[in-house]
Amino acid sequence: MRTSNCWKIMLAVLSLLICLQSTGCSEITRHEVMSTIFDGVPSYPPPEQFCREYLEKAELAQNGEKPAADTKKLMSRHAPYEEKKCDDCHDKTKENGLVVGKSQLCSMCHDDFIKGSFVHGPVAVGECLACHEPHTSQYQSLLKTNKDQACSVCHQEKRLSAAMHDKVSQRKVNCVDCHNPHYGNSLYFID
Repeated sequence: MRTSNCWKIMLAVLSLLICLQSTGCSEITRHEVMSTIFDGVPSYPPPEQFCREYLEKAELAQNGEKPAADTKKLMSRHAPYEEKKCDDCHDKTKENGLVVGKSQLCSMCHDDFIKGSFVHGPVAVGECLACHEPHTSQYQSLLKTNKDQACSVCHQEKRLSAAMHDKVSQRKVNCVDCHNPHYGNSLYFID
């Protein structure tokens, strides 16, 4: 009789320790512990689904945005990200987590991108992420903001032809309707 009480107490203490241990861990660790000890624990979602959801939430939080209830509201997705080709850009064995440096990453695929004699500063130094998101965006072309606001994030200086710019902006003409945001054959990238 004493032996059975002793086992019950040990089992209760062990269960308590496991519960305490698993509540302080990440979801993945908690699931590993629970599924190792107990039968009938539901399967965890496949890694690609978990990673996608986590990354989308993390990107939105980093930008100070709340996650949308419906992720279908995202307007653009980077094709390699959508196809779950994470290893094309990411290398977990490297300190920065990327296969090449951040400023060279986009040019691995977008290699023949620049076709003008004048190049926009961020493009010239590989700072694509100054304007674009790497995975998903609620805006077209993976932009961080609406295309009518994208240029004004950096360009707040007085325009050379301010009167003309004021008139066209009143008519809802965007910067990119006249200027190529990446490169051009004229000094101001006018198409």
